[in-house]
Amino acid sequence: MREVIMATIAGFVVGLIFARLKLPVPAPPTPAGVMGIVGLFLGYMAATRFFGWE
Repeated sequence: MREVIMATIAGFVVGLIFARLKLPVPAPPTPAGVMGIVGLFLGYMAATRFFGWE
């Protein structure tokens, strides 16, 4: 759980830096785009855990 919290904090700080430097966010700026990334991650996890694909 600590790893998840640290990754969230790191992502938040990087987001602040990107906003300060007026750089585009390297992720989809819409909820649908974010959920697409989540779906990709969940599909990958299912493939490696349940089907043994690596």
